[in-house]
Amino acid sequence: MAAAYRIETPQGSLHAVRWSPQAAADGLSPIVLLHDSLGCVALWRDFPERLARATGRAVIAYDRLGYGRSAPFPGPQPESFIADEAREGFAAVREQLGLGRFVLLGHSVGGGMAAHAAGRHPAGCEALVTVAAQAFTEPRTLAGIREAERAFANADQMARLARHHGDKAGWVLRSWVDNWHSEAFRDWRLDDALTRVRCPTLALHGEHDEYGSAEQPARIAALTAGPAEAQILADCGHVPHRECPERLVAAIAAFLGNLPAR
Repeated sequence: MAAAYRIETPQGSLHAVRWSPQAAADGLSPIVLLHDSLGCVALWRDFPERLARATGRAVIAYDRLGYGRSAPFPGPQPESFIADEAREGFAAVREQLGLGRFVLLGHSVGGGMAAHAAGRHPAGCEALVTVAAQAFTEPRTLAGIREAERAFANADQMARLARHHGDKAGWVLRSWVDNWHSEAFRDWRLDDALTRVRCPTLALHGEHDEYGSAEQPARIAALTAGPAEAQILADCGHVPHRECPERLVAAIAAFLGNLPAR
């Protein structure tokens, strides 16, 4: 069963949805999903429901400011947007939904945001899962973004993006392309955020990820201060929740099932 919420922030309201499993396990903290650069709640498709059913945990996803059904972002997205999310959008979701403890799961750039949030809220974060996340900028990342930008020159592709983001679609695309190709991101690394993560961490990555090599999850697992592991999903690309959802859910459920009891 899913319930929708509006989360108020000083810059505008956020759209959030919570899926509650039919057979919820007592005392398990919810999983909060942070989406990728072009993503939103709707683009998780049925993954949140699958994850809730497999883990017995509630699953919460929200549209970041400027995305999906959330309010438009007031101006250009700043170069600090990955770190900002932990103290802005996520912090508002946590406070207004009363999340004392939680698991964080971030896809792609959402994985970097999840790492920042885990380090910023160490007392509340029970575990961190990154999926296809970037820990540093590499040539494959930038080349993949440029290739996608060329594809969005097709009006049909932009129309599909607009179906999820409305008239914010152009802003969403430019925020992705322009930030990652800016001077600030030339030497960008997630290192400082990762060293502040104290909880168990699982870094998942597709074997054929178009935006990052296997060095990305390896770095995430190596730098977190808590126990961590990296897993490669065979025959999978950058979007495991669409390309291999059964294996993704199974890996996450197994990891969470082995967490120390609270």
